[in-house]
Amino acid sequence: MTSADSHRAVEAVWRIESVRVIAGLARMVGDVGLAEELAQDALVAALEEWPRNGVPDNPGAWLMTTAKHRAIDRFRRRDTYERKLREVGRDLELRAHLAEHDLDAALDDHIGDDLLRLVFTVCHPVLPAEGRIALALRVLGGLTTEEIARAFLVPEPTVGQRISRAKRALAAKKVPIELPPPQELPARLASVLEIIYLINEGYAATAGDDWVRPSLCQEAMRLGRVLAGLMPGEPEVHGLVALMEIQASRIPARTAPDGSPILLLDQDRSRWDRLLVRRGLAALGRAEALGRLGPYALQAAIAACHARALTPEATDWARMAALYRLLAHVAPSPVVELNRAVAVGMAYGPERGLEIADALVAERALRGYAQLPAVRGDLLARLGRDEEAAAEFARAAGLTRNARERELFEARAAALIGP
Repeated sequence: MTSADSHRAVEAVWRIESVRVIAGLARMVGDVGLAEELAQDALVAALEEWPRNGVPDNPGAWLMTTAKHRAIDRFRRRDTYERKLREVGRDLELRAHLAEHDLDAALDDHIGDDLLRLVFTVCHPVLPAEGRIALALRVLGGLTTEEIARAFLVPEPTVGQRISRAKRALAAKKVPIELPPPQELPARLASVLEIIYLINEGYAATAGDDWVRPSLCQEAMRLGRVLAGLMPGEPEVHGLVALMEIQASRIPARTAPDGSPILLLDQDRSRWDRLLVRRGLAALGRAEALGRLGPYALQAAIAACHARALTPEATDWARMAALYRLLAHVAPSPVVELNRAVAVGMAYGPERGLEIADALVAERALRGYAQLPAVRGDLLARLGRDEEAAAEFARAAGLTRNARERELFEARAAALIGP
């Protein structure tokens, strides 16, 4: 294996395993920032050793073991080692022996769910909302600072400052890495749901070479299912699970063999994962049975309109447009309005959809959002206004940071312009 191959292997393993490594370390050291530092140390060690010695049989376990050893070494070098052990709740036997194998055993104790503990920790009320979201996407979602900034349309240094301040605040307040008591769960739920939803950003990566990031989707779904088991009476938990399951069901059909994207209406629906569709519809049914639908359950109901239709023509676009109107009332946002424009255009004609999309051109929040010109381009093309449509797709290609999406927009523009 070449050095380049080894580095690619390290990057792939890191993307899959880093969240679990950080979560396990955070449980031990009681400090999210320190846990991330230790995990990064393990990454550096992998970049040094794997090209020389080869990729280990179990690379994820190698990273975890290396990070644990770095944590043990760091604690041993500190005068406050004994106090630190008491702070992180080690039992009397561990404090008496201080042996490495004892620490290893403690780190490998997976009673409970480390990731869910970490999610609730970064959602602690001591952090402002923007700090909670940025830290969670960085630590749990594995997104870069640039990607987070792009997703929220804010400068990259601002995101970096939010992450740093959030880490310092958790350490300064000595926030424990643990699930909150039952009476505090509802108050923290909205933030946790938002973070799991944003981790699911992997469904459509905002930047990079990949059209989707299935590993992020799977992690978000797993966290959602764990949370649904923890809080079975909360309709929005089931709504979010339903939304993620239905969206993930389309992943096999979203890309061609060469990795290029396939739009929803052009997908081979026989390739949709029907098991995930059934699971998603069942979760939506649980949400509907529990009470009034919130934003996540409404989005799941919209996704279900696609999931229930065997062909694009069979989609209940009118119901979808009505659901988007309701969603815009419950959780108003320019992006929801843009999606409503698509549904209205399919249900009642492209002129009606274009009216809604045109009204969004002045929205400051959408100025750098590639989907706005892409939607306008599609509606204009359906009206036969090919030159205007091509210009909109070219504008969308210039705005997106996702390489696959850029190729798609450029291809659509070229097809409209002709030779």
